[in-house]
Amino acid sequence: MTLALAAAGTLPSSAAQDRRSGDVVGKGLERLVREDRFPAALAATVGRDGRTRNYTAGVGDLRTGAKVPVDGQVRAGSNTKAFTATVVLQLVGEGKVVLDAPVERYLPKLVRGKGIDGRRITVRQLLQHTSGLPNYTDFISALNGEVRHTYFQPRALLDIALEHKALFAPGAKWSYSNTNYVLAGLIIEKATGRPLAEQITRRVIERIGLRHTYFPGVGDKGIREPHPRGYFAAKPGAPLEDVTEMDPSWGWAAGQIISTPSDLNRLFAALLGGKLLKPAQLAEMRTTVKIPDRAGARSGIRFGLGIFSTPLSCGGVMWGHGGDITGYATLSGATEDGRAVAIAVTAMTAPTERGPDHVQALLDGVMCE
Repeated sequence: MTLALAAAGTLPSSAAQDRRSGDVVGKGLERLVREDRFPAALAATVGRDGRTRNYTAGVGDLRTGAKVPVDGQVRAGSNTKAFTATVVLQLVGEGKVVLDAPVERYLPKLVRGKGIDGRRITVRQLLQHTSGLPNYTDFISALNGEVRHTYFQPRALLDIALEHKALFAPGAKWSYSNTNYVLAGLIIEKATGRPLAEQITRRVIERIGLRHTYFPGVGDKGIREPHPRGYFAAKPGAPLEDVTEMDPSWGWAAGQIISTPSDLNRLFAALLGGKLLKPAQLAEMRTTVKIPDRAGARSGIRFGLGIFSTPLSCGGVMWGHGGDITGYATLSGATEDGRAVAIAVTAMTAPTERGPDHVQALLDGVMCE
């Protein structure tokens, strides 16, 4: 595979630290392409000087060998949860939603199932992944060709989850579930009387000037601006299939947004900088619970309301999210002093088993430079 590496802009000779950071990014992206066999890798960084730098490696299209667009658009997957949580918390600040109120208050008689009762689940528990609701994506395969091109109504996604029993009593444990954020999206629509996509666009995307981020409309299966193609391998080492075109409605409030690495950096920097939430709601977002340690994950990761807190190897923490969706995987993080990094690769399932670990290690390495 031909490797292309590009950095947008030339670093000044006096910026020794920035050059070191750029070397870390460049070499890290090369590794993701050469060793982990991701077709393409993209990154955007914001240093202590406030400047954004963009990097690419690999090829944007395996068929044509086209270059990777600098800061190209990708499906941002579960980074969407940070947008959704932000809108819910804005509504909390406006007195339209109460964090510790039951889901039943906003969606009466909707959340019922085997050990599932919306009268016992709070809005906070949805945003925090402590509701015990089963994850609907465990029961559909978005990588199946038929599903990939199927339009799902949000209520249909909820119905899939409610066919299965609760994982645990509300508040008893932590378990990541996309179903939580489908319900959060429905609460936004009920509280505002407006579509979720409109609320996310007006309250977040337009408010902080994310010029290359959007919530795809009904039937919008493509990616609007320059982008690398997205791929899927059935298992490590299997042939890569181009899965760029898809109906992302199965992600909805949990994972439908399309963005770029630099826009994701702007989102998390704006959140930490208090540009999207009032102090009380930002404090709630950053109130975290421990999540179970798992293979390949750094110990000490915690979850707030729509964002993760991840310890850095050099001390301190970064705040952000990640997103795995058909064709793409992203990982983003920002710190309180203004640094930010977002990395995207063009395969959801890594062609090699250690690929996701290497993306996480690169994010940490860049932050610590």
